[in-house]
Amino acid sequence: MAASDTPSSRGRSARPVGTITRGTTNTNRLRRMDRWIAHTLARTLRSADRPPVAVDLGYGAAPWTAVELSARLRAVRPDVRVVGIEIDPERVAAALPYADPPLLGFRRGGFEVPLDGGAGAQLIRAANVLRQYEEREVAEVWERLCGRLAPDGLLVEGTCDEIGRRHVWVALGPEGPRTVTFAARLGNLVRPSDLAERLPKALIHHNVPGRPVHAFLTDFDRAWAAAAPFGAFGARQRWAAACASLAGNWPLVDARGRWRQGEVTVAWSALAP
Repeated sequence: MAASDTPSSRGRSARPVGTITRGTTNTNRLRRMDRWIAHTLARTLRSADRPPVAVDLGYGAAPWTAVELSARLRAVRPDVRVVGIEIDPERVAAALPYADPPLLGFRRGGFEVPLDGGAGAQLIRAANVLRQYEEREVAEVWERLCGRLAPDGLLVEGTCDEIGRRHVWVALGPEGPRTVTFAARLGNLVRPSDLAERLPKALIHHNVPGRPVHAFLTDFDRAWAAAAPFGAFGARQRWAAACASLAGNWPLVDARGRWRQGEVTVAWSALAP
């Protein structure tokens, strides 16, 4: 596909679906999410029989996150094609000088995810996009985006802070949500529940006593406290020990190699509202 925003591609599009986000962006803001994506999709990207397509949906007022996603995925599959999609035409125009066709391009669009020929994407990353929406709107948006995935594609939707220290995201396949990942820069983490303020819209209002996500974070805090002696060997060792303890009671779907990166991934079914 041609990943650039041309007059013909703009002209054929209907009005984009969605609303303009605040547009806050910083370099390296999504590096933790990108690192997880590159690891998780490595086999899918490498085995694709044609150049795979990845979408940075709602990249914001500057194109840095799309540029960085392109570089990080190219380390896995050199011919991967990244498309940055934004509703605001001024943001698209500002991003075009950073395009590198056909490997990196920008175009106007929204949740309809306009791709040439109606192609499905191996990846749609929607970071910090649904934060401004109502919770009741999330399921419809997820369904629409999952419908734009290739059969082996992945939707990653979540939230992070302004400089990328704390992230929480949901990974979805064409069939719906699969997992929730918590990721943090461990050096300044006081307790795992500090990540609660970055829960995706589908979960953030359910972080109350009696709900699964609250129980998970409460157990995580307890495991973190119990793992305090491992702090003498570094925050990564303490996080990994806390995750190992959690694994006895929660369906974690990753292992120590990812835990040492400051991540932990749990099955969506365990945290679903």
